[in-house]
Amino acid sequence: MPPSSCGATCAADRASPKNRPAGSGYGHRAFYLCKARIIGEVSLNSSPSADRAGPILHFRGHGPEGLRLAAILIRPQDDPPPGALRLQAGDVAAARLAEIDGLVLWRYDFTLGPEDDGYELEGRLHPVRTALEGDLRIGFVSCNGEENGDLDRDAAERNLMWDRLVAQHEHEPLALLLQGGDQIYADEATHGHPLSEDWPDRVPKNPTEAELADLTRHLRHRFARRYLSVLTPAPCARLMAEVPTLSVWDDHDICDGWGSLKDSRTRSAVGQTLFRVARETYLLFQHGATEADIPELFLDPQGRSLGWCRQLPGLTLLAPDLRSERHRRRIMGDAGWQGVEAVDPPPGQTFLVSSVPLLGPRLSVIEAIMTAIPRMQHYEDDLRDQWQSRTHRDEWRRMLREVLRMRASGPVTAISGEIHLATRAIMDGDEGRVHQLVASGISHRAPPRAYARCLGLLAGLGEAPLPGHPIRILPLPGQAHRYTAERNFLLLERRDGRWQAIWHLEDSGRSPALDISD
Repeated sequence: MPPSSCGATCAADRASPKNRPAGSGYGHRAFYLCKARIIGEVSLNSSPSADRAGPILHFRGHGPEGLRLAAILIRPQDDPPPGALRLQAGDVAAARLAEIDGLVLWRYDFTLGPEDDGYELEGRLHPVRTALEGDLRIGFVSCNGEENGDLDRDAAERNLMWDRLVAQHEHEPLALLLQGGDQIYADEATHGHPLSEDWPDRVPKNPTEAELADLTRHLRHRFARRYLSVLTPAPCARLMAEVPTLSVWDDHDICDGWGSLKDSRTRSAVGQTLFRVARETYLLFQHGATEADIPELFLDPQGRSLGWCRQLPGLTLLAPDLRSERHRRRIMGDAGWQGVEAVDPPPGQTFLVSSVPLLGPRLSVIEAIMTAIPRMQHYEDDLRDQWQSRTHRDEWRRMLREVLRMRASGPVTAISGEIHLATRAIMDGDEGRVHQLVASGISHRAPPRAYARCLGLLAGLGEAPLPGHPIRILPLPGQAHRYTAERNFLLLERRDGRWQAIWHLEDSGRSPALDISD
């Protein structure tokens, strides 16, 4: 048990990990009480540096040897190489990962064993939950931004729910943070360059190689700075230094509607340049990786699809990539489907992270109406983004069959973001119920409640794309309506072998726990 005295814990934690007795641990609860003394009174509202971030932890895996991690530091290119990361087992040197827009990304690859409760870097101690058996707590967030003016928002307002997530982490440490898409809103990254200023409405047909090279430089700058803007606010920085992350991308990590836009846009030289830069920065900032790391980290070793699968004790995490191979008439290509169909979860719980909700209402009627009305046609891309689009119905059924196949190994829960609302759904299966949990967004402001009510009425029509397996959209525990229009995040908790889901809502607060183990 950790010491109950703040003074005793601080004294132990001021010792470096190399000198601390094996198994002494940080003592999380008491450690947080004196954390400000260790790291120099860091304020949640302190102004971050414009050209440095980290450490940012990325989850690599878990096995008998312990928790495998990568930690990223982002520093100006003129800075000297950072010092070693310190563990009880010894020091780990930084490796130069990449350089982008005058910034250098440094990476530490290391393992935290059962005797480790964290790591020390640049004179600061960072506690990490290393015990992944038994009771476990995982956070899920999505939609960390807005399409227009996100960088100009008041920081306290924008990061309100991040502050609340930090408070939950202080109360009981999170072991993992899942990020379900739209970690950045890069829609404005195309502004300010003649080739992309009017994207996607107007795309130059025959840009020169020199013009495309200049566009690449422009976009790399814009994407890198956008990532820095969301990684450096104090609550985000603290969580990502202490909680390993796993991310899947969605359209705004590239541009609004990527893959549902007209092929003449996405397949153009400008569109492909935009995608390459978005992919490069997604790998760097959201996975701490480059192209060379793809075979180790993703299901498709060639990187055509960036879906991934990770195993924890009693838990499988699977995230198909719904963007890399997408175009207007498909969601995933051959590589994506091969990755999903090859996953055979061991007995236990499976969380399927689908960047857009897998279980949703019937959209075909709305889609037909919108495409028939000229003023509404610009909303067609938003509907095509969904599994439930009439264009993707066969592919949707294919994915639902895969989910039912996995359900034979144990409970399967789909976790999604994207819609800026909170909701849940269930689908009946032969082996048991499949749950879906939607938490969106962590900082994107909620749409009007009238919109949520209308969507709830549509959901009341019911849907059964697979005969005998009806889908029902249901209110969150404690809510009266199917969709809740409040900013939110989700906590997934394993207690005594059973999993439960708890939403934290901006106005309504904490939802009652929902058991998802059946």
